[in-house]
Amino acid sequence: MTAIIPDNLLPVSGSNGAYPGGRLLVVCDFDGTVCSVDMGNIFLEYFAEEWEEIDRSYSTGEIGSRAAYRRIAPLFRANRSQVLDFVLRRERLDPFFPEFLSFCRGRKIDLKIVSDGLDIYIEAILRKYNLDVEFYSNRLIFLGNGRIDFDFPLASRECGRCGTCKRSLIDRFRMDYDRIIYVGDGYSDVCAAREADLVFAKPILYEKCVNNGKPCILYESFSEIHSCLKQRFVIDHSGDVTVKARLYTV
Repeated sequence: MTAIIPDNLLPVSGSNGAYPGGRLLVVCDFDGTVCSVDMGNIFLEYFAEEWEEIDRSYSTGEIGSRAAYRRIAPLFRANRSQVLDFVLRRERLDPFFPEFLSFCRGRKIDLKIVSDGLDIYIEAILRKYNLDVEFYSNRLIFLGNGRIDFDFPLASRECGRCGTCKRSLIDRFRMDYDRIIYVGDGYSDVCAAREADLVFAKPILYEKCVNNGKPCILYESFSEIHSCLKQRFVIDHSGDVTVKARLYTV
């Protein structure tokens, strides 16, 4: 399959390397995307006993993530230090993400993270790699004696299935940006992907997008996304712009 990035979506950069077609935003999922492993899954598997049946109900669409979190809360046992120690030992940041972030900032492209995961591990992992990135997520609240609860400040009042409504966030970002690129991998990304101008997807999201008739580009790591976008932002040594191929095989 061959995916085409239309010229009206990503016009070639100007002589200063910036994106000239209005404000461009890259929105990234976290679990399985910015973080190569699904930190939420291994995190809950370790600290919440007998959560597998809840996860199966979520994966089949029987319940949304918000309901899943509510069922998981009574099963979860850990304090803050135990959680942070586990996260920093098990995380696997996509090794190409920091370079991609630098590329975006060099081209004056904003990047934000939206996640249906939890603030505690997202913040810890970003801090570990000295990455200052704005992110939106659910919150983990420690109640004491190993008890926890979850808070969903970004849930949708209309739907309420997800803890973090990524579609609502995309709608909010639309007020400030002319084009939005979405990067994701799973079930919680489907609604947000529908609203984006361009989607980079890992297999689960890719299949959902195909079934929904939403064009997208299959990817494995941020190195591919970087290479794909870099072809639209190329400046030679004389300061003139060079446009490379518009076709990207996926």
